[in-house]
Amino acid sequence: MDDHAHAPDPTVSAGHLVEVGEGVFAWLQPDGTWWLNNAGAVTGSDGTLVVDTCATEARTRRFLDALDGTTGGMPVRFAVNTHEHGDHTYGNSLLPDDAVLIGHEAMREHLLRDPLLDRGAVHWTPVPDWGAVTRRVPVVTVRSDLTVHLGGRRIDVVHPGGPAHTSGDLVVWLPEDRVLFAGDLLFVGLTPLVFGGSVEGALRSLEWLAGFGPDVVVPGHGPVTLAADLPAVLADHERYYRFVLGLASDGRSEGIGPLELARSADLGPFADWPDGERLVLNLHRAYAEADGVPLDMMAALDDATSWNGGPLTTHVCCFG
Repeated sequence: MDDHAHAPDPTVSAGHLVEVGEGVFAWLQPDGTWWLNNAGAVTGSDGTLVVDTCATEARTRRFLDALDGTTGGMPVRFAVNTHEHGDHTYGNSLLPDDAVLIGHEAMREHLLRDPLLDRGAVHWTPVPDWGAVTRRVPVVTVRSDLTVHLGGRRIDVVHPGGPAHTSGDLVVWLPEDRVLFAGDLLFVGLTPLVFGGSVEGALRSLEWLAGFGPDVVVPGHGPVTLAADLPAVLADHERYYRFVLGLASDGRSEGIGPLELARSADLGPFADWPDGERLVLNLHRAYAEADGVPLDMMAALDDATSWNGGPLTTHVCCFG
C-alpha cells in the first residue's frame, strides 16, 4: 500500500462517552496520538454545550450520535472550540446550523487560514481524509473570558492570558461541578505540542490550570485525570517544557538548528511518550520565540518528518 493511501481506521469504533459529572460528558478517543482528540459536552435543562468536535466527518458523527443517544436528543445550542487545530475543529460544520460557536479571536483567524483542511495533512501517513466537512469558524469570539448560562448551569470559558499551546487557547470550567476541559494545554501520557503557541507560555499555564482546583480534568488528549493525579501530570509537563527550553538555549548558543539538536538529544524520561517527533516542532517554536521571528510551520513539519524517518503516523484515515 502506498504510504499516503487511505486505509481502514482501526480505532474508529473506540471513541466513547464517559460521564465525568452529572450531565457532563467526556468523549475519549484512544490512543490520543495525532488527530485523535478528546471532546465533551455539558447538558442543561434547555440544551447542550459541546466542547470541541473531531478531525473527520466519521469521528464527529460518531461523537454527536453518541451524545444524542445519551441525552435523549437534547439540542446542541452552543459549542466551544478550545483552539484552532483541526482535530478539535474540522467537525464544526456537522453541528446544528443554529448552534452558537464560540472561540478565541486569534483561534478564529488561524482556522480561517488553516492550510491543512484544504491541502490535506501530507506530513502524516496514512493521509487523513476529512470527509464531508467544511470550514466553520466561531461566530462569537472571546479575548479573555465569558460565561454561558445553560438551564441554570454556569459554564465559564476562559483564556490563559497569553499564548500557550496556541495563541488562542480556551478552557471550559464548570465551577459548581469542579470539572475542567483543558483542551490541549494538557496531553496526559503523550508528548505535549506547543509549536503553535509558546513554550514559556505553556509552562506558565500549568500553575494557572492548577489554580482552578478541579476535581476532574478532561485533557485534549489522553485519559481523564482526577484531582489526586493532577499534580503529577502538571509536574511531567513542567519537566518537559524546561527540557525543551534548556535544549533550545544550548542549541542556539552552539549554532545548532532544531533538527540537528533533536537528533542528538537524549529524550530520557520522555522517550516512552508517543509522538516524540514533537520535540522538533517544539524546538522550532522555542527558537522562533528566542529570535523574535515568526515560526515557519511547514519547515518545522518537514524537519519533524525527517527526524521521524518518514511521515508521521496517524490512525485517522477512513470514513466507514
